Amino acid sequence: MTTPIGSGVRVGHVHLKVADLDRAIAFYSGVLGFEVTQKLGNSAAFLSAGGYHHHIGLNTWESQGGRPPAPGTTGLYHLAILYTSRAELGDALKRLLAANVPLQGASDHGVSEAIYLADPDGNGVELYWDRPRDEWPVDAAGNLQMVTGPLNLRSVLKAAE
Repeated sequence: MTTPIGSGVRVGHVHLKVADLDRAIAFYSGVLGFEVTQKLGNSAAFLSAGGYHHHIGLNTWESQGGRPPAPGTTGLYHLAILYTSRAELGDALKRLLAANVPLQGASDHGVSEAIYLADPDGNGVELYWDRPRDEWPVDAAGNLQMVTGPLNLRSVLKAAE
């Protein structure tokens, strides 16, 4: 049996290979609202929420003009962006709709509500918020029971009002 890592450990950032840096910045900054904290010419950029050094790194070092991985290959399934409230998730949904970004899905997982889409390079993106921990579904023994059910997008949008 291995010893678990510390409970304070978090995933700090994701760094993506992109085909077109400006197009990727337009999506992550222009649509989703992340702030560019640093740009290295036309080859890399770092973006953040709330003044952190970076949550998302973008680069074209090995991918300038490239294509997304073919279906059936390994790689990133999706990156997940955690919002602090349902209202913030609703605001993100408004941004996506205003920018005509197609959604690939939306689910209520019991523990969270999530919206799924792809960025301009075909990378999967999940936008979600977590319900309070005491609302997470558990069985009689206290084991977590995540689900995948439909998400009412109108209700999520209303939370942003």
